[in-house]
Amino acid sequence: MSVVVGTAGHIDHGKTSLLRALTGIDADRLPEERRRGMTIDVGYAHLALPDGDVLDFVDVPGHDRLVGNMLVGAGEIDAALLVVAADDGPRAQTLEHLELLDALGIEDGIAVVTKVDLLAPDDPRRTTLVGEIADLLARTTLVGSPVVVASAETGEGLDAVRAALAGIRDRVRARRGAAAARPGWERPGPGRLPVDRSFVVRGRGRVVTGTMRGETLANGQALRVLPGGGIVRIREIQVRGQAVERVTDGGRVALNLAGEAADRARRGDVLVPATDGGPAATDRILVALRPAADLGATRDVRRSARWPDGATGRLHLGTASVDATVRRSRGDVEGEDGSLVTRLHLAVPIAVAAGDRFALRRSSPAATAGGGIVLDELPPRGPSRRHAEPAVAAALRDATTAGDAAGRARALLELHGVLPRARLGPEGSAGGSAEGSVGVSAAGGASLPAGVGGVVAGPIVLSPGTAEALDAAAVAAVADLQASRPDAGGLALADLRRTVARALRRRATVDPADAAHASAALVDRLVAEGRLARDGDVVRDPSRGAGPPPALVAAMNRLEAALTGPTPPPFGEAVRAAACPPDGVRALEQSGRIVRLEPDLAFATTTFRELAARALAMAREGPLTPAAYRDATGSSRRYALAILEDLDRRQVLLRGPDGHVPGPRAGSSP
Repeated sequence: MSVVVGTAGHIDHGKTSLLRALTGIDADRLPEERRRGMTIDVGYAHLALPDGDVLDFVDVPGHDRLVGNMLVGAGEIDAALLVVAADDGPRAQTLEHLELLDALGIEDGIAVVTKVDLLAPDDPRRTTLVGEIADLLARTTLVGSPVVVASAETGEGLDAVRAALAGIRDRVRARRGAAAARPGWERPGPGRLPVDRSFVVRGRGRVVTGTMRGETLANGQALRVLPGGGIVRIREIQVRGQAVERVTDGGRVALNLAGEAADRARRGDVLVPATDGGPAATDRILVALRPAADLGATRDVRRSARWPDGATGRLHLGTASVDATVRRSRGDVEGEDGSLVTRLHLAVPIAVAAGDRFALRRSSPAATAGGGIVLDELPPRGPSRRHAEPAVAAALRDATTAGDAAGRARALLELHGVLPRARLGPEGSAGGSAEGSVGVSAAGGASLPAGVGGVVAGPIVLSPGTAEALDAAAVAAVADLQASRPDAGGLALADLRRTVARALRRRATVDPADAAHASAALVDRLVAEGRLARDGDVVRDPSRGAGPPPALVAAMNRLEAALTGPTPPPFGEAVRAAACPPDGVRALEQSGRIVRLEPDLAFATTTFRELAARALAMAREGPLTPAAYRDATGSSRRYALAILEDLDRRQVLLRGPDGHVPGPRAGSSP
């Protein structure tokens, strides 16, 4: 993958001149830059090394009023080229740029003492400056970087600079190789381009430039513009002035864009593949902050290791710049070194991905407050925030900074309680196969990357704690129903799914549709594991078997038998004699095994149907009187009247002056 080196240093210390001497390319291209003899905006160049490899350079302005432009260039570099003029030594912007590079976590670089032609070869200031600069580097993330002397005018030391740059290239790639070899390494992901320049070329349309990250960008590819949205298409790709069909190794890239959204692509936006994940447009991020190295760039600013709630600053991330506010919570993690895991609320959304590094500057007086790394571009909101514990946030910080993708996914899942499946990446992306993963969805059979843990439930993944809580809620719902209603065969499947979905949404922030799909998958998994049993559309406790308990069934059978015959005993007496509890009585009625005509009069359904059929048959032969019906059934007037009145009420019979005759519903079953 290409290595991008960014310049740093005080104004007029010779950054652009050194690049021109090394590469033959003048990074000062704007007319105003040529008139004023200084870099105003970000410029670019490239250097072919003796082994044929090519380095990309980002030349940034050194003026104190152009620090924002400097950070646009520094936001996407792999290494730094610090330039200090021999006749001037380290100055205010030298120190400020070093503090910013430290805040961004730049670890590889080289320092060059330029304009040494102004000093005699034996001038002790050469050695003094080299030592002074080495001491400054030792207080930053660039500790141990080589310091060389050179002159863009005479060519002295340029070969040493080229050799040191080759060494930078090797260190950066070795660092990447070590990360790739680490268990759980996550691939760079789809190609993305943070935009640092956007302009129109006559006859070609919109052109944007930036430092590409990720795997591939290709001609004709559709891209999304973040954070504003909209789709553009790549019309042409240029790398170092040459048109190419695709770019796969990152580095400096220029894209000619087509599409209605092309003119909306501006500095600070990020272009990502339209069909892939990648960065998110967000106005809240969970970050690991640390104070920047204090080199004394701003002498009158009292630096504090604390980050109070409500503290504000200017966030510089990639090529974007936005006002940010610290929002403290109980899940924050404070370190003795002044580091802090906390949330930043942004004034407007920007495109952010986990792992992005940033610098945070105070505005008045201007100073570098610190820097850090994004831990979560979409931190928990709503109910999910209750999972935010310091230990979980610390684990997420440690895994992110160590490049442990599996550990990071595990901590992220624990932090949220619930995550969309896509946020944990495709199977195996965290390293290795999915063998040994904790969660398997009964609905889809999908598994998680090895070592992540959790349970796949439809479109989402549950943390182990969330899954256990929902499992318990589902089992308890079924048990409670069957305890309160022993006659019930179980809980209706639809009701159980709704119960689990409600419990899930009370515990975590989940889309209602996703909660519904997840609850169905969870219930299916519990059935597959034997923790619940399903009979059609009813779910029950598997230990109880299908239907009511045997003792209850026996009592129900006794009561039904007692109500058989044309003259059953009073209902209350029959219930007591059969020792049938209210649940059994209710079950007999709901299942249609008995018919209650009055509070204290009931028949077994088979008996009632026989008696009703006899009444209808007699009515068809002629008007039926209660007395005739009483005599025909061998019952009493009370039973005969109760049955005939019920048939009249349901219009199976109609009562006339001479007796009961067939009614309009005589054809239906009595």
